[in-house]
Amino acid sequence: MNQYIHELEELDKKHFLHPTSPIQQQQQHGPSFIFTKGEGVMLEDIKGYKVIDGMSSLWNVNIGHGREEMGKVALEQMSKLAFSSCFATFSNEPAIKLAAKLADVAPGHLSATFFTSGGSESNDTAYKLARHYWILKGLPKKKKIITRTKSYHGVAMGATSATGLKPFRDFTNSLAPDFHYVENTSSEALRQMIELEGPDTIAAFVAEPVQGAGGVHIAPDNYFKEVRDICDEYNLLMITDEVITGFGRTGTYFGIEHYDVVPDMMCFAKGVTSGYAQLGGVMISERMHQDFAKHSTGTLLHGYTYSGHPMACSVALKNLEIIESENLIDRAKQMGAEMLAGFKALQKSQSIVGEVRALGLMGAIELVKDQDTNERFQEPVAPLVVAEAAKRGLVIRSVVFDGQDTLVMAPPLVINKEEINQMITILAETISAVEITYKKGIEG
Repeated sequence: MNQYIHELEELDKKHFLHPTSPIQQQQQHGPSFIFTKGEGVMLEDIKGYKVIDGMSSLWNVNIGHGREEMGKVALEQMSKLAFSSCFATFSNEPAIKLAAKLADVAPGHLSATFFTSGGSESNDTAYKLARHYWILKGLPKKKKIITRTKSYHGVAMGATSATGLKPFRDFTNSLAPDFHYVENTSSEALRQMIELEGPDTIAAFVAEPVQGAGGVHIAPDNYFKEVRDICDEYNLLMITDEVITGFGRTGTYFGIEHYDVVPDMMCFAKGVTSGYAQLGGVMISERMHQDFAKHSTGTLLHGYTYSGHPMACSVALKNLEIIESENLIDRAKQMGAEMLAGFKALQKSQSIVGEVRALGLMGAIELVKDQDTNERFQEPVAPLVVAEAAKRGLVIRSVVFDGQDTLVMAPPLVINKEEINQMITILAETISAVEITYKKGIEG
């Protein structure tokens, strides 16, 4: 077995270029985990080591790992019709049923869905559809997209260009034009940007209801209502990126529902299948859909091979059934409150824990050198905590962009109180160990 594991590690280093991973680390040490099994909130690697999946892998395994019913649904659909094109108005039953289901559960007047394979494609699609919409309406100059600092919208070219986190944009040397970024939580900053650029040149404003990869930043209560009013005032489309926040993650079906606001377009992915199949999409309002039908006289020249994939749509339908039948949205709200309470206890017991925050099962812990002054460490310590937590049985994530030193967590919605307590206990032990190591290093 040890020889087999070694062979896999060597093959990984030689042939697998990992997404969003340090290449040198992989080449020196191989893969940090080779996971082979998952059940509930737990993951198990090839060596038999078990960890709590404190991130739902990539914010997406909402119903937890190891749900055999998902595999049965996939097998049943693949046995009948694994794939068929949705180009040229071809369709299939699962895609139709899922589009109807999404219209039923989505906020307000969002009524029609364009399907994609994931979040980056969903965001790229939203920007193209927004621009095409204004072309059809006779306003072709409306093409600029405004997003927020600390935002993350994916890694396709348009999605990268929309991402407010600068390191993601710096990764390449040629970005898509006509993207602009405003301060994270100020609606007035949006108004100023619109006035500066000219409302007749702006197609849409895009925002995550809660910023995920940027550090789990929760908007002020009135922010999105003010944004909605500004978009209406200046004739802009409002797009929400629900790729992370959708399907129960924040304790509501969609994150924007916390703010009693309905966007014109809504991007989704991740939790729509809980990671059991690759699927995403963009929902548009009934008004936009009617305008597309009225003004579009040719072919909608945008589509992906796997748009409306029948197996993926079948898996999504089963996933939504589980979320609803097991009351996982309400569970996320309840367990999110337990998680936040645990964070606050850490804040009292751990001297390097600064601000803590959560909305549903989506939370963050900031690390500071001094709680009273909020002074930061000279070098971020969050990555050290992440590495140490993994050794102790908990997978979480660090955010160090834009001077942040933050731990972020988003466990599966099936997590229970005992498992939340396990997470908090591991975090307490880990943070204490890292603080001791840090102080020894300073003294040494």
